[in-house]
This record gives sequence, C-alpha cells and structure tokens, in this order.
Amino acid sequence: MITLLRTNSSNKDFADLVKQLDAYLKVTDGDEHEFYNQFNSIEHLNHVVLAYKGKNAVACGAFKVFKTSKVEIKRMFTIPIERGNGIAAKVLEELENWAFELGYKSTVLETGKRQVEAVEFYKKNNYAIIENYGQYANMDNSICFEKEIKNDEER
Repeated sequence: MITLLRTNSSNKDFADLVKQLDAYLKVTDGDEHEFYNQFNSIEHLNHVVLAYKGKNAVACGAFKVFKTSKVEIKRMFTIPIERGNGIAAKVLEELENWAFELGYKSTVLETGKRQVEAVEFYKKNNYAIIENYGQYANMDNSICFEKEIKNDEER
C-alpha cells in the first residue's frame, strides 16, 4: 500500500531520494549536468510529497512558486524497482492538488529530452509541451511542459 506525506525539504527521506536522483541525472545529463544542477537546490522547498511503501520512501516530488498563479514541479523521482506501478502519478497528482488548494492555476516543469521515460510520463499525465522558459530557453536538451490544474470535480 502506498501512502503519501506532505512535508518540506528538511525531510531526510526526501534528501536521500534526491541523492539517488542526482546520481541518475549526472549520467543522463552528461556535460550539461552542472548547468542543470544549479537550478535544483532543495533548500527552501516548502512543498514536498513523499510516497511510502510500508516504511520505505520510494518516490518524491516538490513544487516551488514560479509566478503569481503558477508553480514549478521539481525533483520528481521514483526508485527504479518501483517504476511502472503508478506511484509517480500519485505523487504528481498530490502536488497538483496541493498547489490548487493554495490557489495556483497551473504547473510548469522542465525535463531533459534524454529522460525519455519522464517525457512520456508527463505527456501521459496531460502535460502540454510549451516553449522553453527562463534558464532553459536556449538549452537543446530541455523540454518544458505546462498543465492547467483543476479541482477533482472539474477533472
């Protein structure tokens, strides 16, 4: 059974999962890793969701304020052995619900084109490709997405 926990970036389980994520990204991002890594600090993330299977943290995600009505999804990760079980979708939905509860209207995010599974995951979860924003504008490996978030009745 999967349980979700809303927390913040001071949570040790979150920090441990992010270390695994960073190790994975260091390989897939290659020479561009240092560029991307500078935008992935987990300090001061006040909106983190962890997924637990029993007592073990198996997935995470977070968001931070992007603009007045938007949040940016950050640090999505599921441990490899648990991928394909729908856990990441639960984490993402909880992040979207939390953002909606706080009055935000949409989410944006960036992922790398080489993270093929992530690209497909966001498409499957109704994220639309948008023009690369901010620091990702001139990055060939970046692909950016956006999704309008709604309450449960509107979905």
